[in-house]
Amino acid sequence: MTTPDVRQERGASAVEYGLLVALLAAAIVFAVLTFGGGVTGLFENTNASFDSAVSP
Repeated sequence: MTTPDVRQERGASAVEYGLLVALLAAAIVFAVLTFGGGVTGLFENTNASFDSAVSP
């Protein structure tokens, strides 16, 4: 009686790494589009506060 040839795979393949990179890139793009305007406003307000504190 012979057993079927079962191939044991170890580790991730290039396709799986590619999918992981694509998912990470999509998450970064989503975060930038979602929070980009709010962060810009935060930096502009902080800059204005520094300008008013420094100038007499």
